[in-house]
Amino acid sequence: MAVKILAVDDEKNILKLIKTALEKDGYLVYTESDPEKAVQESFAEYDLILLDVMMPGMDGFTFCERIRGQADCPILFLTAKTAEEDVIRGLGLGGDDYITKPFGIGELRARVRAHVRRERRERKYVVSIDGVQFLLQAKQVFYDGKELAFTRGEYAICEYLALHRGQTFSREQIYEQVYGYDKESGSSAVTEHIKNIRSKCARLGFAPIETVWGIGYRWK
Repeated sequence: MAVKILAVDDEKNILKLIKTALEKDGYLVYTESDPEKAVQESFAEYDLILLDVMMPGMDGFTFCERIRGQADCPILFLTAKTAEEDVIRGLGLGGDDYITKPFGIGELRARVRAHVRRERRERKYVVSIDGVQFLLQAKQVFYDGKELAFTRGEYAICEYLALHRGQTFSREQIYEQVYGYDKESGSSAVTEHIKNIRSKCARLGFAPIETVWGIGYRWK
């Protein structure tokens, strides 16, 4: 079954570039330049969404917040805004990653492939680690019987670290291993995801991820 991608950006030349580039990889690419119109879509059919941040009327953050409950797929922001507070906000709203504008065609194709590949890995098992239960196929995590409301990006990082517990990984290694793509800028997304993971775990009274100063992170 062909992978379906939705790209939302008010710049039509950007949409044309995205469509041309990704269709070369066999994806079905749907584009929309009007976020107010796009938000009325049914999102269940899409495998990935590319979402511009700076759009008139409705920005990408608002768009993401409105559709996240309906869209069970990776959401990648396209943004020229790389300030830490913007990254924190976007990932906190349920975004999985971001691509900084201007971006190269090669990077766009590689990042999309990495996320699609991650989503299509088949998982059939349940893994329990020190009271934390991972439902690998459903991408759910439970601690002491309570579900942790992780975003897809947060879940992916937790799963990887937990399945390799005791090992320490740098931010760059985590990004590459989780998504299958080596990109230094992706490491800042890892940092914000881990902040969110720790905050959600703290509410249930546990702290599974520790920082190894000067190296990276590990699952205790």
